Amino acid sequence: MPIKIPDKLPATRQLRSENIFVMSERKAMHQDIRPLKIAIVNLMPTKIDTETQLLRLLSNSPLQVMIDFIRMDTHDSKNTPAEHLAAFYTTFDEICRSKYDGMIITGAPVEKYNYEEVDYWNELARIMEWSKTHVTSTLHICWAAQAGLYYHYGIPKYELDKKCTGIFAHKINRPTSKLVRGFDNTFYAPHSRNTEVRREDIKKVKELEILAESDEAGVYIVFTKGGRRIFVMGHSEYDADTLAKEYRRDIERGLNPDIPAHYFPNDDPRRAPQMNWRSHASLLFSNWLNYFVYQITPYDIDSIQ
Repeated sequence: MPIKIPDKLPATRQLRSENIFVMSERKAMHQDIRPLKIAIVNLMPTKIDTETQLLRLLSNSPLQVMIDFIRMDTHDSKNTPAEHLAAFYTTFDEICRSKYDGMIITGAPVEKYNYEEVDYWNELARIMEWSKTHVTSTLHICWAAQAGLYYHYGIPKYELDKKCTGIFAHKINRPTSKLVRGFDNTFYAPHSRNTEVRREDIKKVKELEILAESDEAGVYIVFTKGGRRIFVMGHSEYDADTLAKEYRRDIERGLNPDIPAHYFPNDDPRRAPQMNWRSHASLLFSNWLNYFVYQITPYDIDSIQ
């Protein structure tokens, strides 16, 4: 898929070096098709890394996609330069009258707070409410998946005894779902979180289905019938070294973290981890874009309701 993003976005050079088709704004203007409009609400502190990770996965499709990055106006981001935010991000108030074919809401390192204690919770709640009538399908990742299940369905989260971090094997509960089309019976994905939602709470909501889960890490993919809202508890977008960076960061903070499970060869942090989840991550995002965005969204984007 040609991704239409600004030439000066840091992700642009990295993606082009990986031979990913990144389209200039000028070239996109001369294509006589309607591109999909995707909003990315980026709540991660490492925003520039997350931009590259998500855009890499959204590239695995023949569709043209236009991206709007959304930041929280009620939160002061300390890890991303203000110049970067000013150049490449917009606020919800600036796009709230627009409609989008799809939206991604990322994770955030705020799991140990009650939802209402998060400084931008009211703003995020406005976005999730707005998505009901302005977005064809919304993909929620990690903390955002827990937050979305709480906001839309009242499903609580529970703090874990220790952080769930590592690469875990998952099984598919319904292989006929288009969202997991092409997946192996067992596939792998990263998790990095201090809280969980429980299957018994999800099973009480008739509108929700658990598509994939792990014996070790618990629930992984939950979605509504029709895929209007999709909740992914892990981080399939992570690079090979992302968990290693988090592990070393936690060591520097004196947190005495566990070594991420099934990640470093022989559990030796001195050795480079092997990536065994990229293909399924690509399938997850391409299936979402194709079957739950492109195949469903109206040609006239203003008629989304």
